[in-house]
Amino acid sequence: MMDTIFDICVKIMEDVSPMLGLTYKEFNVILFVIVHPLITLMLFTALLRNYIKNKLHRR
Repeated sequence: MMDTIFDICVKIMEDVSPMLGLTYKEFNVILFVIVHPLITLMLFTALLRNYIKNKLHRR
């Protein structure tokens, strides 16, 4: 099951990367080294803001 999902994702990335003018490896680096960490950081920041906002609101 996991191999199938992985293979589908790789195929999508292989098909999309030329449309963006990138190689598969470049697209992979942009996605998993730049975009994913930025999204994770933004979600963590939003979570922290909400936590602090709720803590202050309860007082």
